[in-house]
Amino acid sequence: MKTASTGFTMTASSAGATPPPSNSSGLASAAHGGDPALVALVRSMVEAHLNRRPGGLEGVAQRIAREVERICHRSDRIQTSGDIAHWRATLVRHRVEKCLTYYTLGSERGRAELHSSLSAIAYRHIAPTGSHLNFQGRYALLEDFMQTFYIEVLNAFRREHQLAATYTPRTRLELAEYMAFSEQYAKRRITLAGRHSKQLIVLRAQAFSRRQPTETPIDLGLVSDGGKTEEAEAYARSSILQEVREKMREEAYDPGEAVMRDRVIHTLIEYFKAQNQWDCIDYLTLKLEDCSAAEIDDILGLSPRQRDYLQQRFKYHIEKFSQQHEWELVHQWLGANLEARLGMTPEEWSVFFDGLPSEQQQFLALKQAQVKNTELDDRAIAQTLGWTPKKVNRAWTHLLKQAWDFRNQHRRDSLG
Repeated sequence: MKTASTGFTMTASSAGATPPPSNSSGLASAAHGGDPALVALVRSMVEAHLNRRPGGLEGVAQRIAREVERICHRSDRIQTSGDIAHWRATLVRHRVEKCLTYYTLGSERGRAELHSSLSAIAYRHIAPTGSHLNFQGRYALLEDFMQTFYIEVLNAFRREHQLAATYTPRTRLELAEYMAFSEQYAKRRITLAGRHSKQLIVLRAQAFSRRQPTETPIDLGLVSDGGKTEEAEAYARSSILQEVREKMREEAYDPGEAVMRDRVIHTLIEYFKAQNQWDCIDYLTLKLEDCSAAEIDDILGLSPRQRDYLQQRFKYHIEKFSQQHEWELVHQWLGANLEARLGMTPEEWSVFFDGLPSEQQQFLALKQAQVKNTELDDRAIAQTLGWTPKKVNRAWTHLLKQAWDFRNQHRRDSLG
């Protein structure tokens, strides 16, 4: 779902401008500067990307460095990883890339993209329970809600970064930093009773809807339609789609886990954009909010036949993304990379490996050796096996699919 209004009106001066003294004072109130090495890394990444030093860079670098230090300190996953330095560099790169994405979009396009993304999440939660508002009615409520939410975000940005109460982004880089923070803040997952969690913007939208009058009776037809979903059939056809989607919807209690999840979703959305699959982005957003099939049809204006076609394209691209385009990122996120035996226990790995033909066993052993030997690239593996590079890529995709199916089937059997 796309909306036209940007919802907030902060201004950014020219990219090279220097913030006024009144805003710079916010930096002086910070408890401490970020780690000098991390600050230097942020500066070098931004300057390398822009080929110059933009206005406001020092403050942005300090804030990103402090945030990365905070995440690394609080995350059990990172603290027990044994490679905190790697995580620090990865988190800095992730935060800087987010910021530079909005910087590249610029003030107008960046705010429109942000508003569209957050509005799509909040849309279905805006109307009071039991109401049957049309699009225009929901849109009016949505705009009112988003205005109040942006005020909350700005106050949170000031508070979390210990900035002055009058601080407002002035330079293009500062505005990009604020927009990246707004996206991250809205999508934070808040743990509820029973260890369930919801995104912060969803909780705010639901609280907003409860303050609205309920004047429209419940439509029993919509209630019955809402129980019809396509998930059981789709999951039966694709263990890959099931595991990726369940992982995306999993509660993120660990800051390091939340960052990885956000990175995968962001990379997947960029993949969809590169493939011109814009409707898959809308579908992903709604599925992550656990919308029913009927709700997706209503929001996206789809007939059941159109939704079925969209599901098939979505499934195809998820599998391509997970097995070919970004397999290393996805498997790292799932804890199923080569170092972790593709997500299997030692017993499962032994059964899986022993069941492979000898040529595949040799191939898999070479791929494992590749993890520690950077000179053993796919071309070298092809020469060793007498294969073409294309056959190596094809064989690896097939092997990942086999491992995925084995892992899911073995665990279903153990539960059944």
